Amino acid sequence: MTDTFALLNQFRNAELVKAGIAEIHRITTRHWAIMEICGGQTHAILRYGLDELLPENVELVHGPGCPVCVTPLELIDKALAIASQPDVIFTTFGDMMRVPGSNRDLFSIKAEGGKVRVVYSPLDAVKIAAENPDKQVVFFAIGFETTAPVNAMSVLQAKALGLKNFSILVSQVCVPPAMHAILSAPENRVKGFLAAGHVCSVMGYWEYPDISQKYHIPIAVTGFEPLDLVEGILTTVRQLEEGRAVVENAYSRVVSEKGNIPAQELIKKVFEPCDRGWRGIGEIPMSGLGLRKEFADFNAETRFDVGAIKTRESEICIAGQILRGTRKPPECPAFGTLCNQDHPLGATMVSSEGACAAYLRYGRSRTGISENKTS
Repeated sequence: MTDTFALLNQFRNAELVKAGIAEIHRITTRHWAIMEICGGQTHAILRYGLDELLPENVELVHGPGCPVCVTPLELIDKALAIASQPDVIFTTFGDMMRVPGSNRDLFSIKAEGGKVRVVYSPLDAVKIAAENPDKQVVFFAIGFETTAPVNAMSVLQAKALGLKNFSILVSQVCVPPAMHAILSAPENRVKGFLAAGHVCSVMGYWEYPDISQKYHIPIAVTGFEPLDLVEGILTTVRQLEEGRAVVENAYSRVVSEKGNIPAQELIKKVFEPCDRGWRGIGEIPMSGLGLRKEFADFNAETRFDVGAIKTRESEICIAGQILRGTRKPPECPAFGTLCNQDHPLGATMVSSEGACAAYLRYGRSRTGISENKTS
């Protein structure tokens, strides 16, 4: 435990952080919009005030790296429809409980007597299924590549146990296709990326050089502590100022280029690439993971015949623009008023990794967007 605290203190060292910030100030000559993909990084940046220490010309743009936030509204409604059924025990991570559907959330279902349980792992859901053979147990399988291995393991374990009453509602999404979608959009102004360290710990960063070369954009694999984030930003700004565009690993104590090969093989065994809708963004081709044909019996969407449910996003909420990095939370007319953490209009306000929640929690009311948006 002492070693862990010592390591954390090293990467929270104020003098080292100040030195990194000073170097960013020294080398910055132009306006650069840099996107951190991960919602956890967004919260860390605002928590430690790093956004306020950077030069005005370095703008941090918040990307679609919150898995709760990008789960489509219609999939939330499908989850609510399944969870409402009397023979179902619906299991989920805690951060999905208050995410609003069209009319209510999972807490509302639970309050009305629905069997909704918060679990820490999909393997807990498998255990619940084994203990309740008279109930259908569904796990809400959301997340980026980080959660995919254990979600895949739950399916394999259920199959090995011969469980006929376990299924998953899948909303697995992948980072690289989202990066392509952002960079190829006509309104894109992102000039550099901070890649999510936890995703890269599983997947490595071998997919990123093609993105960097295609769009001539620097990518820095980045962690979550203040010094990690400053190093990632410094790495990216240095490349931009020098006119370079490569992938650099600023999180080498955790991430390797090839990543966790056994975890990747586990994902491939159970899932395959598919088109996936992203809340507020729309469908991104081949940006998701769906169950392979041999595991189709574990697909809750078909088991409960909820595929026909279609819904529309709130006309007030600008979560989609926030997730694409074209707007900041305070630009939303509902921010902090009609939309707050007690009464959220969108997942970016209620999620523990959502950008709107971070801005409200840490008292950011300014947009931080430079007037120079065409650089």
